[in-house]
Amino acid sequence: MLKTGKEHLESLRDGRIVYLGSERVDDVTAHPAFRHAAQTVAALYDMKADPANQETMTYEEDGSRHSIYYLRAKTRDDLQRRMVGHRKIADMTYGMFGRSPDHVASFVTGMAMKADELKPPCGHPDNLLAYYRHVRDHDIYTVYAVLPPQAARDPEFYLRQNLPVPTLRVVREEDDGVVISGMKMLATGAVLANEIWIGNVIPLAPDQKKEAITCAIPCSAPGLTLWSRKSMERMARSEFDAPLAYRYDETDSMVMCENVKVPWERVFVHDDAILSREIYFKTPSHCFGNHQSNVRYWSKMRLLLGLCSKVAHATGADQTPAVRETLGKMSAVEGVIAGMVNGQINAYESWPEGYACFNRRMMYAALEWCTQNYSLFIDQLRELCGGGVFQMPADSSVMEDEHLVQQFTTYFQTPQLDALSRMKLFKLAWDMVGSEFAGRHLQYEKFYAGASFIVRGHAYRETSWGEFHQIVEDLMAGYSAPGIPQGQAKVSAKTAA
Repeated sequence: MLKTGKEHLESLRDGRIVYLGSERVDDVTAHPAFRHAAQTVAALYDMKADPANQETMTYEEDGSRHSIYYLRAKTRDDLQRRMVGHRKIADMTYGMFGRSPDHVASFVTGMAMKADELKPPCGHPDNLLAYYRHVRDHDIYTVYAVLPPQAARDPEFYLRQNLPVPTLRVVREEDDGVVISGMKMLATGAVLANEIWIGNVIPLAPDQKKEAITCAIPCSAPGLTLWSRKSMERMARSEFDAPLAYRYDETDSMVMCENVKVPWERVFVHDDAILSREIYFKTPSHCFGNHQSNVRYWSKMRLLLGLCSKVAHATGADQTPAVRETLGKMSAVEGVIAGMVNGQINAYESWPEGYACFNRRMMYAALEWCTQNYSLFIDQLRELCGGGVFQMPADSSVMEDEHLVQQFTTYFQTPQLDALSRMKLFKLAWDMVGSEFAGRHLQYEKFYAGASFIVRGHAYRETSWGEFHQIVEDLMAGYSAPGIPQGQAKVSAKTAA
């Protein structure tokens, strides 16, 4: 069943508790801190439900049509269909919604392709498959919180102070489920979503069994509160003055649980610290979810490339050979991520048995590349903007005064652009490079997948080192030291041993 935007907005009026500082927000669809972002998500649902997009955005299984990101790929064409669906969603938000509804859905779908990795007694594969069908059949928007709070990474501190360790954990088991308390981060998009997947993507010590819970809970679960960071949408005076923050602030929240009950059927891993992390990497889960992030990043690069060129044209700098060289360089950068995304499909893996997976090594290479290059792209746009962003009036209210607007349209125009169009362009550019919203995205892209050593660790794990060693050995086997017949040195070495 495909949800409409109206149905999704209605689903957000479920009694969830969101705190914005000390202010309690009961209806995120109407609150000035979240309402436009909620409408953005609703527009995504309407786009998917539009019959004109049926072939691109949906597939048929079990007698019904479902969102394309729940498709368990069996062929290269299935992977291509998934990518095109991700791309259409990402293009609608210009790559600004990292946790759009297709993100965590892809993690769950990938895990459902190899559910037998959730080995009993601590793993519950039947629960996982039932949850996959639940979110697929009801078009659920799920986000995740899969990291402990930073403060919890030194548990000895809390023990010495006789304080509870703040990270989320199982505090007791009951006949009908487990009870969890504590904090988890970072639930990006949670105020706009239906459910939260709780898990662990960084290693736990083997004795951290009670923290190893993997489960799913509604955002309205009794005892659950979402502590949102500062809303950037709320600060946007108008869409003209802050066009990205006004509509695309997906928000980030800390998840606070106080004795939240989780039914056994929504528990997927319990009491196994190692398994709770391995389920993402021994299945296509982590690869499917992060392929979506690669595609979403690509859409953002396309916006940035267009902005670089438009700003250069607006100032007349495009006539300068050095600027044209810079634009060519940026075009090549956008082409790199495009190639990486498509390479993951063309070099796909026939894994697990009966299914197809994006090339994991290429996906992690792209993930590493993305974290290292976003700030470079932003700096290029910043240089092209120069001081132009500071020459604009404070905001669009200047257009409301008859005398000021006459001066503005006369003196702020350039040979390339009229004053209003110029201000509109530079307001957009500033929301990409200099506003608080822009700063959040700079930090987000740099650390989206964790610290650099974590991303590189994924790449190391997925590399077939024996294949590369063999290349070196094959080359060296083709020649020998001067005066020693080929192969003799190896025999002599064995004899000496």
